[in-house]
Amino acid sequence: MSAPPEPEQNAMIPTMPPTMPPTMPPTMKAAIVETQNGPFRIADIARPQPAAGQVLVRIQASGVNPLDTKIRAAAAAHARHPLPAILGLDLAGVVEAVGPSVTTFRPGDEVYGMTGGVGGLQGSLAQYAAVDADLLALKPANLTMREAAALPLVAITAWEGLVDRAKVRPGQTLLVQGGAGGVGHMAVQIGRALGAKVYATASAEDAGYVHGLGATPIDYATETVVDYVARLTGGKGFELVYDTNGGAVLDASFQAVARFGHVVSALGWGSHALAPLSFKGATYSGVFTLAPLLTGVGRPHHGELLKNIAALVEAGKLLPRLDPRAYTLETVADAHAAITDRSAKGKIVVSIA
Repeated sequence: MSAPPEPEQNAMIPTMPPTMPPTMPPTMKAAIVETQNGPFRIADIARPQPAAGQVLVRIQASGVNPLDTKIRAAAAAHARHPLPAILGLDLAGVVEAVGPSVTTFRPGDEVYGMTGGVGGLQGSLAQYAAVDADLLALKPANLTMREAAALPLVAITAWEGLVDRAKVRPGQTLLVQGGAGGVGHMAVQIGRALGAKVYATASAEDAGYVHGLGATPIDYATETVVDYVARLTGGKGFELVYDTNGGAVLDASFQAVARFGHVVSALGWGSHALAPLSFKGATYSGVFTLAPLLTGVGRPHHGELLKNIAALVEAGKLLPRLDPRAYTLETVADAHAAITDRSAKGKIVVSIA
């Protein structure tokens, strides 16, 4: 992948603009990371001002993803974020002001999106962010801000894989690898909503949850790929397989896919033998959800996807799984710890006061 463009003017920690609207404070609180894997420092810094094509959002909730912890640790070569920085990919909040040329939103709109926290773009662990309006959509009306902030990264990744890449159709058999995970539980629900017959690997502990989403659970710890392919498909394999884990699970996906089927992966970055795929005449595609943030190309498509996702949510066909614990800017380190110690049961969300 080519090097990302230079950070935008509002990237990283904003500088004080020359003029400030009289109704809004000139500063904001933000959680700043200054060194690799360093602590969060809560600071008062200058509030950004929206440039042309941007929207100023008063952030009410920030989703926390495993990727955020990797970015903080400088352990994601594909997702560098120069330090010092404000992390946080996902947000939900209220439009406070719009920049020149923005006609799609107005002050007071409740919005959500994946808008920064990578590539030098200010993240969502702050009270305000000036973000590209193309990356936003109106928040699903039936969700809280916390629920909405849990959606963007995982839902966009699931949608891009199933719809943009795999072209899922009603009646197809779909295997989701990791059906209770962040991207996985979105893929299960989107697949179901679009008419696929969904199967999903999960732990024994999560089997009930996956079944409740409408998928047939597969205990990956007790059943081999060969065995569940034989049991559930008569040995034919699944027409679509969505891998959310990478590594050995992607190799298993190549074994599980049907003849002329399709495998899509959100973590296909390792070295893999393609023979099992090739012998079946099957195809493969990858998903790199961060590309519009890093390159600036394709951002309006993310906004459109979020509209589609909101429609599914409002139709009662899609719901994020939230970890019940409450976090704030002051306890954001604990939120990151809940990701790294694998104690999270659902998406971690930080409330922004």
